[in-house]
Amino acid sequence: MTPDFAPLEERHCRRLLAKTSIGRVVYTVGALPAVLPVRYRLDGDGNVLLRTTAGSEFLRAVAGALVAFQADEVSAADGGGWSVTVLGTAEATRDRSAADATQPHARAHAQALAQDTDRVTIRIRPEWVTGHLLKAVPPLPA
Repeated sequence: MTPDFAPLEERHCRRLLAKTSIGRVVYTVGALPAVLPVRYRLDGDGNVLLRTTAGSEFLRAVAGALVAFQADEVSAADGGGWSVTVLGTAEATRDRSAADATQPHARAHAQALAQDTDRVTIRIRPEWVTGHLLKAVPPLPA
């Protein structure tokens, strides 16, 4: 570990994941790595939930597969922030209860999703969670 990075406890990582809504899913297509930026949220059990179109290439690639999910917040000014990575199996569901959450905006979001029959919820159940604090440092010389 370099002096610019410090490991975070899993409990802290989970709290940080709840503070943002944009992340990346890392998966494979034809044995090659693929990365897709996604909007997400956590459910009450700490699972990562995201939505995709039924029948999409992304859904076919991730359903039942081990995937990585990463979210972070990093300052453009000094590089300080955090990064959290989750490994888990992605499962596809049309269960509307998966669209419900404990977050304040979730009810309106769940109502909108209930009218969207072409969408599928992907649930990533965390099997391994790790994160790092990125210490602020002066910019690299040009």
